[in-house]
Amino acid sequence: MPIKITDLEYVYGAGTPFAKHALKNINLTIEDGEFWGVIGHTGSGKSTLFSHLNALTRIQRGTIEIDEFKMVGNGGKKLKRKNRPDFKALRARVGMVFQYPEYQLFAETVAEDVAFGAKNVGIKGEELDGRVRAAIQTVGLDYNEVKDRSPFDLSGGQKRRVALAGVLAMHPKILVLDEPTAGLDPRGKKEILDLILRVKKELCHTVIMISHNMDEVARYCDKIAVMADGELKLTSTPAELFTQTDLLQSLHIEMPAVTALACELNARGCNVSRAVLTEEQLVQEILRAKGVAT
Repeated sequence: MPIKITDLEYVYGAGTPFAKHALKNINLTIEDGEFWGVIGHTGSGKSTLFSHLNALTRIQRGTIEIDEFKMVGNGGKKLKRKNRPDFKALRARVGMVFQYPEYQLFAETVAEDVAFGAKNVGIKGEELDGRVRAAIQTVGLDYNEVKDRSPFDLSGGQKRRVALAGVLAMHPKILVLDEPTAGLDPRGKKEILDLILRVKKELCHTVIMISHNMDEVARYCDKIAVMADGELKLTSTPAELFTQTDLLQSLHIEMPAVTALACELNARGCNVSRAVLTEEQLVQEILRAKGVAT
């Protein structure tokens, strides 16, 4: 189920003295099964771009195609019913997890909160109950232990898992995550990212992660989209992007810590590859450079 974005543009406050061009001529294709990282400074257009995918932001100009769904720019105006995609079905297909999703929990029990989205797209009865149970278990929580608890009595990490479970209960095929590890400690970040990998393998085969953390993007993503000033500056693999020092400097993007260390070692005469993205790869490169068999 590829995502095809063509000539997408968006202006906040269009037609007013405060108009701001948030997106400029975006063209991007994301193939089924890919894990994309989206990077760029605050205000670069990352969140605006991907809030279009399930029509939270209405298209002003351009087109977006997701499987049988096609959204065409209409100046951001409300479309006539006969011209509207089935937004409920689209939002079930494209799951969105916002930054600090635990702040959006509201129901009296965990089970009710997880059920909310699926219920809104028409799931009911035994199927709804089964989806809620499966989603809670998928995110690593004990269904019987948490289902009747208030989500506000849970830890921060558990709340984030409940919020993710609410999206997974809708059975999306595409998962969009906006800063999924924001505010978590290192252990919590790894747990959430490993959970996302498991979800990608078992449920949502296409994942898009908006992030400011270059170490996470380098380790987990297959491809990267770089945004700046509302424009898609380039797309690349992590290995290709993070070895281009001059390009990174021009875009004000930091290297992952491991890659920066590899470059420093290289500059000091230790002949290691600058294309390393993980600690494990760096260790192997150092051992190779020292002639140590592994």
